[in-house]
Amino acid sequence: MFFQQIEKFLFDDSYYISSNFFYIRIYRWNPSLNLKPWFNIFPMRFKKFKQLMILDLLFDLKNNYDSTLTFRRSCREGICGSCSMNINGINSLACLQTFNPQSVQFLTIYPLPHMLVIKDLICDLTNFYNQFRLIKPWLINKKDDISYKKEILQSKLDRLVLDGLYECILCACCSASCPSYWWNYDKYLGPAILLQAYKWILDSRDLNKISRLNFLKNSTRITKCHHITNCTQVCPKNLNPAKIITLLKYFSSF
Repeated sequence: MFFQQIEKFLFDDSYYISSNFFYIRIYRWNPSLNLKPWFNIFPMRFKKFKQLMILDLLFDLKNNYDSTLTFRRSCREGICGSCSMNINGINSLACLQTFNPQSVQFLTIYPLPHMLVIKDLICDLTNFYNQFRLIKPWLINKKDDISYKKEILQSKLDRLVLDGLYECILCACCSASCPSYWWNYDKYLGPAILLQAYKWILDSRDLNKISRLNFLKNSTRITKCHHITNCTQVCPKNLNPAKIITLLKYFSSF
């Protein structure tokens, strides 16, 4: 009976219903404490019916309720990708996601799914950035090329080709939503890294396209994608990694 009451307290939304409050349920874990992960539930009274930025709510909780709450943030403009987390079941950026307590009274926040958690809402992205480093995310030109030490110009048409690719901010929302990446993170590069790889392949200023494609021809770096398209659905910049992976599969087949 006791455990049923606890379960109702944690997971049954009807337990909290009140017209003057909304409730934030946040995943917590601290490696310095000998405790299993737990939920903190914060009841918050709202005075005006308006859209609230998730990042502002987290700041309010940290400043006024619990200073030990830990999360990443930086630009607050959807540019850096630092505040990526799972908000009501969807991977997103806390600085772009809003919450209306008038229509939805309960807000649940997790760290990105299937990522190693450092503390609370902070994930360990070491593997993610190591994979990014593998694709050599910089322009590669031949040293004996005459233009090597000169500015490399790009036509408007060549620049237009990069639209839908350069906007990626490496927030990892798409990769963390991909079941294939969950189970094959050590082999499959994931949608974010593959989208970045495609950007460097298309860039007219880069002279290493064949080598980049040969790198991706490995049997698992691309083919582990099963086109579930979660990546496209959750991308906070409205990009289409699933389409890019399909194109990469086509080009790497030659």
